[in-house]
Amino acid sequence: MSAEQTTTRAVIAAARRVVVKVGSSSLTDGAGALDPDRLGRLVDVLSARRAQGSEIVLVSSGAIAAGIRPLGLARRPRDLATQQAAASVGQGALLAAYTTSFGRHGHTVGQVLLTADDVTRRTHYTNARRTLERLLTLGVVPVVNENDTVATHEIRFGDNDRLAALVAHLVDADALVLLSDVDALYDGPPSRAGTSRIPQVRSLDDLDTVEIAGSGSSVGTGGMQTKVEAASIATSAGVPTVLTSADHAREALVGDDIGTLFHPTHGRGRARRLWLAHATTPRGRLVLDAGAVAAVSRRGKSLLPAGVVAVTGRFAAGDPVDLVDDQGEVVARGLVNYDATELPGMLGRTTHDLARELGAEYEREVVHRDDLVVLRSSAARSRHTRDSGRAGGELT
Repeated sequence: MSAEQTTTRAVIAAARRVVVKVGSSSLTDGAGALDPDRLGRLVDVLSARRAQGSEIVLVSSGAIAAGIRPLGLARRPRDLATQQAAASVGQGALLAAYTTSFGRHGHTVGQVLLTADDVTRRTHYTNARRTLERLLTLGVVPVVNENDTVATHEIRFGDNDRLAALVAHLVDADALVLLSDVDALYDGPPSRAGTSRIPQVRSLDDLDTVEIAGSGSSVGTGGMQTKVEAASIATSAGVPTVLTSADHAREALVGDDIGTLFHPTHGRGRARRLWLAHATTPRGRLVLDAGAVAAVSRRGKSLLPAGVVAVTGRFAAGDPVDLVDDQGEVVARGLVNYDATELPGMLGRTTHDLARELGAEYEREVVHRDDLVVLRSSAARSRHTRDSGRAGGELT
């Protein structure tokens, strides 16, 4: 192991605040039901790290899986309503198991359920951050999960890997550890003969020739692709990330050469903008003229009605929208201050004219610069953004 790698692995071992994410497949038995023994072994490892003075934030999947058996289901449900019902039943069982297991070590847990909507709107985001900070100050182990019982397709994170990466930045974590049923990232399918573990990734360019596929287990939602994306989000925010299996959690936390280490690629930036870029699904699109593109992307300006030439989608004030150029490439994402029905009559007009005709409340920006994140993306990533509704570019 190189000196540089040793130093970075040592950072994981010395991290004061660690976010750990565990997937459903690492907490359940062969039938998909919650396995108290597997959960207990993970808690033993996390409690040992907690006893050494570190703060632990646990992002845990498993609520839907924990509800499968009580509801008499044969497998993980596919429709949203049944998933929400299973999560409603399973969330209580999951938290009770964590309460009992951590309680054996003298540690208290607190449940934090989030939706993407909770952490992109200004007041909700501030409250989520404040709540997590206060729990940690009180010595509590926050157990974070997506609020599956109320989340709709429009306000879902999509997987807890992404959620964990965003939480790591939200709480200014020193490290992120992603635990699943795969012990590392490999240069091909692990079952294929001749594939090798990738011990470290310095940038996503290192993975250009790597075949990353797989949809995850039958009780989970994330495959290897989602974990690499999560690692990219975290490392772009300055948080070193280790990907390994739950069976190797102890080794990962003490800095052993286990799993795959993703090196930070950028320094720490504004947390809320990271959430806006990666945790939201746009409800619409605003097409900008060339002047507005330059003002937003290069000069850090707010978006005004005069720079918008077209509006698509159905959205309300406060919803996330994509700002695109005349070629349809995503330039930025922001929280819009007007409804989709209001904006068409405002296009190309100055705020002074609008205020004089419609009232002082129309002198505000379409998207304020504090509620806007600029995205740089290649053509390929722009196509991915348009296809998936996720921000595909690099946060600036």
